[in-house]
Amino acid sequence: MKRKLENSELARLDVAGFKKAEKTKIILILDNIRSLNNIGSVFRTADAFLIQKIYLCGITATPPHKDIRKTALGATESVDWEYRENTLALLKELKSNSVRIIAIEQAENAVMLNDFEPEEDKTVALIFGNEVKGVSQEVVSGSDVVLEIPQYGTKHSLNIAVSAGVTVWDVWAKMNAQKTKKP
Repeated sequence: MKRKLENSELARLDVAGFKKAEKTKIILILDNIRSLNNIGSVFRTADAFLIQKIYLCGITATPPHKDIRKTALGATESVDWEYRENTLALLKELKSNSVRIIAIEQAENAVMLNDFEPEEDKTVALIFGNEVKGVSQEVVSGSDVVLEIPQYGTKHSLNIAVSAGVTVWDVWAKMNAQKTKKP
């Protein structure tokens, strides 16, 4: 028989421990996200994978808000975040700090997520766009790479919170595999 673990048995970090922990070389950018529940869900994903920071851009709402808090379950307290009005200005700033800018979108010459290999020891910023319009063309054009999540059904896209979870997991796993291969 398998026994489900109690939360007290999971050995999770507290907020102070999270703040001190070494972060994954991943930044998330939420560009014009409408759904407060999606924003909260992305915060939870960011907490799970020790993401460096979330940038909330354009019309994306910011904490504190009860609907963000409802799905974030405290992750707005642990994950570092900042609001920026202009996503393109943020991209320029991040590029000047050698961050590789990656839009998650369906576009010409997009790299399929399963074929993507992050550069070793390089910080990446993953951009997720509006629930209806996606990542804007200007932001796609300002990105270094466009990643597409392969899909085989009838729908054209995944929910932004699901896209963030799938993409962060994949990039995180590949970055950690690179770390374990080092001598």
